[in-house]
Amino acid sequence: MLSKDAILSSDDLPRERVDVPEWGGDVYVRTLTGTERDSFEQSMQGKKDKINLDNVRARFAVLTICDEAGTRIFNAADAAKLGSKSAAALDRVFAVAQRLNGFSNEDTEELAGN
Repeated sequence: MLSKDAILSSDDLPRERVDVPEWGGDVYVRTLTGTERDSFEQSMQGKKDKINLDNVRARFAVLTICDEAGTRIFNAADAAKLGSKSAAALDRVFAVAQRLNGFSNEDTEELAGN
């Protein structure tokens, strides 16, 4: 049986290296923490039960792009600037971030209340 210390000290945020030729190299994409996932899902709640997909790829990317040690390299204020970058690059990062975080299209529909 795992102890509290074993759980809290585990490195349970796997990351994956992703080639992004549009940006001239590789980035690491990582798993969200539980708190980050909850905040991201809450940010997707729009007005009148509509889902907020505004700049969703960049908003998700700022939460998941990290350095080799798993430390985020962007903050929420960077989302607008990152959103102005290549859609192909963001799609590639977004797809890996979705997979690593178990964030499916069904999750998006659930957030939308469908």
